[in-house]
Amino acid sequence: MNELPAEQTWLVLVELLTDLRKKGMKIPKKVPKDIQMAKTVINFYKVDPTDPERQVEVKRINEFITAVQDSLMRIANELGEDYADDWMDKLLKASRGEEVYPQKKTDSKFVVGAPSGFSMIRVNFKAPLSEDRVQEIAEYHNVIIEFEEDHLIAVYGDKENLKKSLQELSTFFKEQLKEME
Repeated sequence: MNELPAEQTWLVLVELLTDLRKKGMKIPKKVPKDIQMAKTVINFYKVDPTDPERQVEVKRINEFITAVQDSLMRIANELGEDYADDWMDKLLKASRGEEVYPQKKTDSKFVVGAPSGFSMIRVNFKAPLSEDRVQEIAEYHNVIIEFEEDHLIAVYGDKENLKKSLQELSTFFKEQLKEME
């Protein structure tokens, strides 16, 4: 999928945040959280930009990006007009879709169809698992367990149920360790 201008803007903001931290500037706690949320929503949107439910996320992406940009540029101005102007130039280039920083090409690990409001974890085992036993754990602890590969599962649910299911899934680790001895 092609890169969105928001992704380049996001990269510039991450670099600006990093530079401001190196210079010892105090960053509001909300800024890193908003940067993280912007990337999450961008990845969600990119899964299928034609999906009407995902299209409404463009507004949220812009809100996160704008809030972060406003906060960081205010701080950048404290370091001088030239410093702030350099970063504003980068942000303008990014908003036009120009590449300011190369985007690392990686396969998205974003999970499609994850239920809203659920937490999620991935568990990687040394060997394939018995699907029947895993599904029993899922039903008993009220979580959703999906096999991504024979030895890799994704577990969805509320945090308390995730913890309980992980405790039971840990028996698979112990069994696999015994088999290796």
